Amino acid sequence: MIKVENVSLVIKKKTILDDINAEFADGRIHGLIGRNGSGKTVLMKCICGFMKPTGGKITVDGQVIGRDCDFPKDTGVIIETPKFINYYSAMKNLKMLASINGLIDTERIRETISYVGLDPDSRLHVGKYSLGMRQRLGLAQAIMEDPSLLILDEPFNGLDKDGVTEMRTYLLNLKSRGKTIIIASHSTEDIDMLCDTVHEMDKGRMEVIRETPLS
Repeated sequence: MIKVENVSLVIKKKTILDDINAEFADGRIHGLIGRNGSGKTVLMKCICGFMKPTGGKITVDGQVIGRDCDFPKDTGVIIETPKFINYYSAMKNLKMLASINGLIDTERIRETISYVGLDPDSRLHVGKYSLGMRQRLGLAQAIMEDPSLLILDEPFNGLDKDGVTEMRTYLLNLKSRGKTIIIASHSTEDIDMLCDTVHEMDKGRMEVIRETPLS
């Protein structure tokens, strides 16, 4: 589904991505690991079209990002801390987001909020949510339209032990339904348990350190 070819990004003479080449196959969970500042989040932003590489190209489902489309179709995203309107409830936030594409109804939104362990009837404003609750709501907005591709940057951030276990279950269930997932995480345990391939990034360069053969 995703092909990254000779992708580089230079900002103010500083190399952020340095000749990245990678392929991320359909129906698998792909892990990105590396220290802060290694380029993981920037690469995710380039795949989503949020940042434009200074060299190379990224192709998602046959379309070149930035040429054929600005944002890859059928994609759900969590990058950095999910942002919502603080004085609205979870339901109102997601209804506003869903109105952009008009693909789902209120019942689907309710189901998704419940699926991630939140209460769709709660009137609690998102501004009063814990970080873990925001992460759950972030996953809900990413999956509510049932996208084929998920790009998730540190989705376990702020979750307690039970929340991490639940999140792993959600992601494995999505994979079993044929979804393609790219996930960045600092947790070796999360990566080991979830990922079919693991790519390590360091100083803007990428190396494949594990790849389970396609069956």
